[in-house]
Amino acid sequence: MFAAHADPVRLRHVASLPRPGGNITGLSMMFTEIVEKQLEILTETVPHAPRLGVLFAPITPSHAPALQAIETASQKLGVAVHKVPVRTAEDFEGAFTMMAQERVGGFLALGSPLITSQRALLAELGLKHRLPGMFANEDIVEAGGLMSYAPDLRDLTRRAATYIDKILKGVKPAGLPVEQATKYRLVINLKPAEALGLTVPPSILARADKVIE
Repeated sequence: MFAAHADPVRLRHVASLPRPGGNITGLSMMFTEIVEKQLEILTETVPHAPRLGVLFAPITPSHAPALQAIETASQKLGVAVHKVPVRTAEDFEGAFTMMAQERVGGFLALGSPLITSQRALLAELGLKHRLPGMFANEDIVEAGGLMSYAPDLRDLTRRAATYIDKILKGVKPAGLPVEQATKYRLVINLKPAEALGLTVPPSILARADKVIE
């Protein structure tokens, strides 16, 4: 059973959300759909940026379909994207240097264990290269990143407990539909915004679930 799967259908771990089949089911954070919303919020926050960077980890399976979704969404939003891969912690400095050279106006860091583990470094490099960032984990915002938009993991974990209870009582996973995340959190840190000379639009602040001042 999974509590926060990135994209179980596109990664072929289940046949479909309503009928997963096989012996696995649970809850999905709908990662591919989330990145489209993250890109949209970022473009609203830095509306005059003609190009945005996208940090991704090639070893993370969910990043391939996410990048395709970002490419499609970027065309609708009228912004170019520059995709920058990172494979180890040592790659981040060069990745930010590359984004600065490409004159991106901000960046989206796709959620992955590697990227989340370097939250302090990401916040530091964003300020160093004067690049506002959108993240998939609010811990990075707490560490000094600009903003995050992601599912409420506490809610997903709580809901996962009901699945565990049903399975322990004998219900087959194949008969339990995969549920999607229903609660999302937008978190904004105004400290890096001030350091970057960025004014977060009131329309974005009004939608935030948490604002760090």
